[in-house]
Amino acid sequence: MKARTMLMGLILCFIGVGVCLADEPMMGTWKLNEAKSKLSPVVPKNTTVIYEVVSDNVKVTVEGTDSEGKATHNEWTGKFDDKDYPVTGDATSDMRSYKKVDEHTLTFTGKKDGKETLSGRIVISADGKTRTVTVTTTDSKGKKVTGTAVYNKQ
Repeated sequence: MKARTMLMGLILCFIGVGVCLADEPMMGTWKLNEAKSKLSPVVPKNTTVIYEVVSDNVKVTVEGTDSEGKATHNEWTGKFDDKDYPVTGDATSDMRSYKKVDEHTLTFTGKKDGKETLSGRIVISADGKTRTVTVTTTDSKGKKVTGTAVYNKQ
């Protein structure tokens, strides 16, 4: 009986976390609006980004193209707690962290072999329909490059 009660408590805890995260404005599928974006050629073009709840974490799946026009796919699973979590499939980073600034804003950092390769800010509009990502990276000549991508919620 005691084990059953503990199991039910754990299940309710995970459901509660899932429900809380599901209400986050960031969650869902976002499609790139190229007309409103100002993308740098050295910054990958992420055409679709999906945020979803997985257990008590957030999974971010990104589809797009690299600077040479080749298809890309990367995935990250973790928390918005400013800690590094592994990212797979991304040529520019093997670790990524997100930090929740407020209900509509995240900051993020990508690292490769422990060295920061990119950083940025994600802002969701008040109506929850638009996501604006500003990212800064360094090109092959060591120059800082910034791009802005605007997404529409699907």
